[in-house]
Amino acid sequence: MTTQLVGDLLILALAARVFGADAVALLRRLAAASVRAGVSEMTRYERGDGR
Repeated sequence: MTTQLVGDLLILALAARVFGADAVALLRRLAAASVRAGVSEMTRYERGDGR
């Protein structure tokens, strides 16, 4: 392992520690938004509005 790789990993670990809770909340919101978009697409095609 090079010293630059070790430094990058340490910075990544520190960033994950500092922003970890915010990142998890953001990922949950993104997942919920994608589920809502998918359900919206499914219902749109079932109604015949798509294509």
